[in-house]
Amino acid sequence: MTAEPWISVEAVAKHLDVAKDSVYRWIEHKALPAHRMGRLWKFKISEVDEWVRQGGAAPGPAAGRQDAGASGGGLAPTDLVVTSDD
Repeated sequence: MTAEPWISVEAVAKHLDVAKDSVYRWIEHKALPAHRMGRLWKFKISEVDEWVRQGGAAPGPAAGRQDAGASGGGLAPTDLVVTSDD
């Protein structure tokens, strides 16, 4: 049995039909499974597909990662509450 090949950012973007910028954003903010090899990011397509099936590409913050607004120092957009003085 042959080992699963490592693929590039470009190949992941094409596989998911998204822009390369989306792939880089998902690595940083959504815990897209990626492996740094020197200056390059490499992926196992099976890990990427599992991440998608688990909802990793869904809108909103990913489990296990915090957005800058949710780090305790500020408010995230979902923390805002509108009140009325009526």
